[in-house]
Amino acid sequence: MKKPSEQEEEYFARIEFEKRKQMEEEKQKKLIEEEKKRLRDLHHMRCPKCGMQLIEIDYKNIKVDKCSGCDGIWLDAGELEAVSKLEKSGMDKLFGVFKK
Repeated sequence: MKKPSEQEEEYFARIEFEKRKQMEEEKQKKLIEEEKKRLRDLHHMRCPKCGMQLIEIDYKNIKVDKCSGCDGIWLDAGELEAVSKLEKSGMDKLFGVFKK
């Protein structure tokens, strides 16, 4: 059996390196996605201020989240714009839902 030339050895070493590098990148990507899922599961529907459970209330197709602990009111992306388009009476009614 013929011994591989130096160029052949370099070629196969590069191929092996690229294969292992790709495997490592895929492993890192999977770990990052698992961490994102873990954090999402840990924080989903939790108050950013105190960490208590958020209660979602749907008012005129605007989903408003109110904290069960500190009574903070939270809006998701786009919801502040939707609230700002309500007439004053609609806005008063919306925030009247949350008064104690």
